[in-house]
Order: sequence, then structure tokens, then C-alpha cells
Amino acid sequence: MNYKQLPVIITAIAALCGCQSKELSSPIVGTWELVSATTTEKDTSFSTFDPTHKMIKIINADHFSFLNHKLRPGKDSASNEFTGGGGKYTLADSVYTEHLDYFTDKQWEGNTFKFVVNIANDTLTQKGVEKLEKLGIDRVIVEKYKRVKD
Repeated sequence: MNYKQLPVIITAIAALCGCQSKELSSPIVGTWELVSATTTEKDTSFSTFDPTHKMIKIINADHFSFLNHKLRPGKDSASNEFTGGGGKYTLADSVYTEHLDYFTDKQWEGNTFKFVVNIANDTLTQKGVEKLEKLGIDRVIVEKYKRVKD
């Protein structure tokens, strides 16, 4: 073995391990299933959780995605409701910021949404404001997710 190459090899291995450990060490990384959702608009709060649908959020080291579909399919594809979206995110302390690059409704794309997140055991709670002036949307949402286990 050429010992002159050893520092380069060690640096490369350390860099690879650092990338993997970043993803594994962040408690937000994983697959999460929505278990409750509440929206508040103009001092009125109401549940937006629909038990006839299933929604998961998948978060890796720098991207998120969410998929939502009707549990019991309808007779035709038009009645099989599905929404999905995703993009990049940042996490600084408890401030989780989604940059929505993709969404079923194109009018939402290109927007940024800030949430405060809390993870306790296998529950992720996120609370934040969804504000889109062009669509007349200005609301606070609170979503709770349970970690999906293998």
C-alpha cells in the first residue's frame, strides 16, 4: 500500500461517514403518518383530519414529500382523490421551513412555509402559518404525525 495516499483515503471515508451520520442523527428524518390536523382561521378552529384518507410525510436529510390518498378507491379514477407535494426544507433548532417546489395544485408551488416542530417519543407536531395572499389563504395549522415503524 502506498502510505502517501492514506490521508486522502481517511478524509474520503470520514466525509462519507459524516454524510450518513447527519441523516441518521436528525430526529426529524423518517416516515411520518398524519394522525390529527387542526386549522384556525379568524378565531375559528376546526379539525381538517379526514379518517377516510391516509397521509404520510417522508423527510430525509434535506428534502420532504407528502402523499395523501383516499383509503377506499372509488369506482373511477376521478373519484380516487390524491394529493402530493414536496421540496427542500431547512431545520434550525425547532424552526422547520418547507420550500414547496412540487404540489398537485400548482398555485402553491414556489412558496415557503415556516413551522415550529416538536418531537416527543414517536410523535412529530408542527405548527405554523399558511399564508398565500393570491389565494386568500391565511391560517394557522397544527399537524400531528406518528413515526412509521418497519
